[in-house]
Amino acid sequence: MNRREFLKKSLAVAAGAVVYDGLKLKLYASEPRGDKKRSPDIAALRGGTPEEMFERGISEFGGMPFFVKKGCSVVIKPNIAWDTKPELAACTNPELVACIVRHCLRAGAASVSVFDTTCDDWRSSYETSGIARAARLAGAEVVGGDSAGDRDYFKNNYLKVKVARGKVIKEMNIHRLVELSDVFINVPVLKHHRGAGMSCAMKNMMGTVSKSDQTRFHLKGLQQAIADCNSYRRPDLTVVDAYRVLFKRGPRGVDASDTRLIKYQLIGRDLVALDAAAARILDLDPGGIEHIKLGEAMGLGSTDLKSMDIRRIVL
Repeated sequence: MNRREFLKKSLAVAAGAVVYDGLKLKLYASEPRGDKKRSPDIAALRGGTPEEMFERGISEFGGMPFFVKKGCSVVIKPNIAWDTKPELAACTNPELVACIVRHCLRAGAASVSVFDTTCDDWRSSYETSGIARAARLAGAEVVGGDSAGDRDYFKNNYLKVKVARGKVIKEMNIHRLVELSDVFINVPVLKHHRGAGMSCAMKNMMGTVSKSDQTRFHLKGLQQAIADCNSYRRPDLTVVDAYRVLFKRGPRGVDASDTRLIKYQLIGRDLVALDAAAARILDLDPGGIEHIKLGEAMGLGSTDLKSMDIRRIVL
């Protein structure tokens, strides 16, 4: 019985009353299978389109089959939080999302789902961002978010889990796709964020929990809550969209003058390291971003970029 089947049977028996422990149910491999010697810690790309950079970057890891095996289920979690157009760079680049979907399907994935728990109404955010249309055309199932206040949707799609290592967040409601899918791919957009300092790999994980939990994260202490959330299920792969970057007035932005087209992309598995590298792109000191420091202190990753194998590729 695989992890998905076990959880589905548990749900049927418990009728939604069970509180899951992510450590006990973490049956998937913490590292993807494959030739680890050929994989860098981070592939850092510059100068191409989002698709070109991803195609080149994922090849450094041996291609998508390194992460996605035939017959597995995949969930892709972009940032679709805001009802804004792509030129404002508040949401992940839709072409990048579509490219990742296509790679997963070519690798033999049985299903690919795309979702986010949005800030604005999810229907508007999904469509205006261009992500829903791009993902559908690429062959993904686009799954709605929690921001519409639909209690039936919440009941049917979010599972209460224990955060065993959490300091301020001891339990949270996580989307079923993150809990049940075989492969979890995090696709944040890099941007300025008033409350968190910056939004990237770690901050994007807040979109895996319910809207009510997002509010609670702010009340409990946003920076530690972000780190706690990241201690639960860490993504198998993270692709940082830094093609067009929101440098001010984030997380939503006001107009295109808040952005710069810089054409960067980062690919890796260590969210702390990716955020440390991304902070440099924003001209920020990673040591000044509290959730990065807290994540490292919790053993979730490292900011010691000098000791890492970073493949810098210019297209």
